[in-house]
Amino acid sequence: MNASVFIIFACILLALVLGILARRGKDMSLEQWAVGGRGMGTIFIFILLAGEIFTTYTFLGSSGFAYGNGGAAFFGVGVLPYIIAYFLLPTIWKYAKKHKLLSQSDFFAKKYNSTALGVIVAVVGVVALIPYVVVQLQGLGNIVYEASYGLVSPTVAIVIGVVVTSIYVAISGIHGSAWTALVKDFLMLVVIVFMGIYLPIHYFHGIKSMFVDINTVKPGFLTLPSKGLSPSWYISTMILTSFGFYMWPHLFTASFAAKSEKALRRNIPISMLYALFGIFVLFIGFAAFLKVPGLTGANIDLSLFQIAKISFAPWFVGVIGAGGLLAAIVPGALMLMTAAMLLSKNIYKVMRPSTSDTQLGMLTRFLVPVVALVAMYFTLTGNSAIMTLYLMGYSLVTQLFPTLVFSLLKRNPITTAGAITGIVCGLATVAYITLSNSTIGSMFPFFPQWVKDLNVGIIALIVNIVVTTVVSLFTKKEVVVSEQVSI
Repeated sequence: MNASVFIIFACILLALVLGILARRGKDMSLEQWAVGGRGMGTIFIFILLAGEIFTTYTFLGSSGFAYGNGGAAFFGVGVLPYIIAYFLLPTIWKYAKKHKLLSQSDFFAKKYNSTALGVIVAVVGVVALIPYVVVQLQGLGNIVYEASYGLVSPTVAIVIGVVVTSIYVAISGIHGSAWTALVKDFLMLVVIVFMGIYLPIHYFHGIKSMFVDINTVKPGFLTLPSKGLSPSWYISTMILTSFGFYMWPHLFTASFAAKSEKALRRNIPISMLYALFGIFVLFIGFAAFLKVPGLTGANIDLSLFQIAKISFAPWFVGVIGAGGLLAAIVPGALMLMTAAMLLSKNIYKVMRPSTSDTQLGMLTRFLVPVVALVAMYFTLTGNSAIMTLYLMGYSLVTQLFPTLVFSLLKRNPITTAGAITGIVCGLATVAYITLSNSTIGSMFPFFPQWVKDLNVGIIALIVNIVVTTVVSLFTKKEVVVSEQVSI
């Protein structure tokens, strides 16, 4: 066993131990398991939410996107999601605490007094989360395989990751995610910042010189093209991901765990600064573009490890692999927990209202490994349909954003019928365009180029808002008066 394999397995063992020990001294009621008894202060809320900023997609996907697409990759480094969250999350937290809500679906169902809306939100959440878990598992398999120099197969790594994550999530819930996130964030931050600074200096004598070399090798690579990943694509994608970031059900629900509104509000500026470290991941991708040219297809996402292997000793590659492994396990744990909660509380209990809290708690914990096994099946079989769903993920969850924002107003101008119809039409738009492999350009070739390049999620969001408004006008007697103060 070489040094890299030893470090990776030591990290897996550490994650398991920390995850299990996190439940010590706590009465693990469903509220404690799901939202930490709403008692987490600024530090733990930051660790929990920041743990979702750097995932395997960030670790591999962002560096790979920079390698393959140049300047367009900067769309992922922004602060707009946190500016939005600064105003929305504390208001959401207050309402959730007042009504003892445990999930995103609970929030929408209560706000609109609609079980049907709650079920729709739960289904959207599960459909979006399972492919997201698949991406984490695929990243986990690739990371461990590369970091172990091929000694540990992706399948073995994925199976071990699923077993470890399922055990500590079922036992400790959100506490396990928070404690493992503590190690993960420290390790990821050290690795990303070090590599992002070291590689440009070591190979190109500085970041500025690296960009000069890139422009020499491929002029225009660092700018946005006039078609495809154009400025309109860039802006619409940045808006979409900013609106949708906290619409992911695991992030939405994680905010419920805060001890106070102040703890949550203090955390958001810190998370904003933390997210900016993502730019160092792009620097790694740009360095790899020059140092390990010629990668194509799926190998582009492995550009970080390709340059790491020729730049560092095996033990440090093992440290990088350990950080990447935790980048899969920690977010994946919270996703599994959230999906299990949505399935049990917001779908199963709706069909079986007589389910007791004890039965619900047992069912939710049981569903954690079930969801994990489903995700593992799709990961190992390489089902293309599930990856298509992942590409739809952000576009899907963002369809909840208008309904959420309206619900936080003192007097909600939209009706329950309007909210449901708008969300369904937005989802249908995303599903049709994505599953039919259509584009705005192919559907409407006479549109100007900047419209053709818009992210499909933004088009669906416009459809959503228009339909919501029109239906609400025709059903305005049902307008919901919110209990919440204006944001």
